[in-house]
Amino acid sequence: MNIKHIWFLLLFPPAAFLSACSSNSDNRNSADSSHNHAEHAAIKPGMKKDVCCESNIPSRFAVSKIQPDIQPSAEKSHDGMVWIEGGTFQMGGDNDQASEDEYPKHSVTVDGFWMDVTEVTNAQFAEFVKATGYVTTAERKPDWEELKKQLPPGTPKPDESMLVPASLVFSAPKTPVNLNDYSTWWTWKEGADWKHPQGPGSSIKGKENHPVVHISWYDAQAYCKWAGKRLPTEAEWEWAARGGLKNNIYPWGNEPINSGKPKANSWQGQFPNKNTLQDKFYNAAPVKSFAPNAYGLYDMAGNVWEWCQDFYHSDYYSMVNKPEGINNPKGPAKSFDPQEPYAQKRVIRGGSFLCNDSYCSGYRTARRMKSTEDSGMEHLGFRCVMDK
Repeated sequence: MNIKHIWFLLLFPPAAFLSACSSNSDNRNSADSSHNHAEHAAIKPGMKKDVCCESNIPSRFAVSKIQPDIQPSAEKSHDGMVWIEGGTFQMGGDNDQASEDEYPKHSVTVDGFWMDVTEVTNAQFAEFVKATGYVTTAERKPDWEELKKQLPPGTPKPDESMLVPASLVFSAPKTPVNLNDYSTWWTWKEGADWKHPQGPGSSIKGKENHPVVHISWYDAQAYCKWAGKRLPTEAEWEWAARGGLKNNIYPWGNEPINSGKPKANSWQGQFPNKNTLQDKFYNAAPVKSFAPNAYGLYDMAGNVWEWCQDFYHSDYYSMVNKPEGINNPKGPAKSFDPQEPYAQKRVIRGGSFLCNDSYCSGYRTARRMKSTEDSGMEHLGFRCVMDK
């Protein structure tokens, strides 16, 4: 997602900030080997500008990075987790929907690990907040001094009325819209946070088993520290999502998402204005609403995007592609997105309830997306892993 604030909509054309996540993006040209930010700041000739439910979303926050002193919980167990045996697989794009950053497909080996069978729920996150007093990024006022470090030099400061605790909430337009203009379905809403997913007046009461959302990467890290866990690497996440299937498109195999019975919480119909509710859910669904993959993991496709530990780099797969393969990759040393060279981003995976095959194929196991560390929104959560 982009790190520009919603006020950028008033300053710049939205079409200037497209991110990579299209169902028909199959441009596989090798990335520029030079990693100079100035050379990458513009989209390279011939590169497609891709769009997705997760595209073009401004970073909401850039709050101070000072975090409370989170102490690990005394209770550590593998309850609610499943052991994922290690192994070797081909990581990367599987079909013509794959984006440029999903190539080259390359050999990866990961060691075994424990993984949460579901995304972290509201009930679990509430327990963490009660124990620690933690305040999430969305609940804190943005810090302009931090924010401007991520923006092009000379970017004007937004009005103070915009620098308030808030987050991005999905708001469906009534008619078809230009899919390049994300402002038509995202609303910057004061008071939206994990306890109020749709903003003031909304609540998580009765939704204790829904995935917690409006969670930044910092928030996820704080929870992991308290729980004695960590975020998965991107390689661990993809290995787990594949569920032992070789080079299949989805966690359940190769059957298209809209064929047969509903297999994941996604958007059916015309995005973003008409959802036919074939899967019975408009927003996030309770965890375990759909069948798990072969490893017993739920919602590895759809429902909400999930944070990974790794920095995002558009050329990373080219950087680690070796004949002998790579063992336990931890991601690049630095973040780089050619469409936003000033932003530091982390990988997010899995797609969400907003993904649609005609617009976004985020539920593919190989689909890579990215977001700035301080960003959270209505369709972004996480799950944890543990070592042996």
